[in-house]
Amino acid sequence: MTTLGIIGAGHIGSQVARVAVAHGYDVVISNSRGPETLAALVEELGPRARAATAVEAGAAGDVVVVTVPLRALDQVPVEPLAGKIVLDTNNYYFERDGHIEALDKGETTTSELVQQHLPTSKVAKAFNHIYAADITTDGAPAGAENRRALATAGDDAEAVEFVTRFYDEIGFDTVNVGALSESWRVERDRPAYVVRQNAAELEANLAIANRLP
Repeated sequence: MTTLGIIGAGHIGSQVARVAVAHGYDVVISNSRGPETLAALVEELGPRARAATAVEAGAAGDVVVVTVPLRALDQVPVEPLAGKIVLDTNNYYFERDGHIEALDKGETTTSELVQQHLPTSKVAKAFNHIYAADITTDGAPAGAENRRALATAGDDAEAVEFVTRFYDEIGFDTVNVGALSESWRVERDRPAYVVRQNAAELEANLAIANRLP
C-alpha cells in the first residue's frame, strides 16, 4: 500500500492524513514543532500513522504532500523528495507570507515556486481550493449526482494521474487545469476558490478566472 509522507500537520495536512488512513493508506506526518507534538493526532489516526521529522516523512513517503505556509517553503527538505510525486496544497497569503513580487505581478504561481525549490520532484497541485473540513465530509461515490470536483495541475503526467486517482478514491471528481503555470486559476480570490462545484461548474469557473485582480 502507498505511504503518504505529509510535511505540515495543519488544517489541510491533518485532514489529508485522516482521509488517507480511512482509505487504506499509511501516513508518516511531520510538523515544524517535532514529532512528540503530534501524539494526539497519531493516536486518533491509529496504527497506519506515525509522526516523524520532515526529513523522515519525506523519505518514508512514496508520495509526499507539502502543506506548509509559503513563507516556510525553504524549510522543506529537498533530497528526500527527489524523484517523487509531490502534492502542493499551497496558497499565497501576502498578509502571512509577505509580498512576493513575482506572484503579485502574476509572473509565476505558488506551485511553480514549489517545483523550483524541488527541482527533481514531480509536483502537482492538490487540495488548495477546498476548506479543510470538507476534505473528509464532502466526498461521494463515483458517478454520484452533482459530485464535487477538485482541480489539479502539473507538468508531469504521472503526478497528475496520481492526484486524479486519489481524488476519486476519497470521493471527488477531477478537473485538470493543465501545466503548473496554469494553476493560478484555482489560487486565492479566483472564482473556483473554496466554493463547492461539480466538474462542469469548476471548468466554467476556471475559464472565467482573471490572472490579476
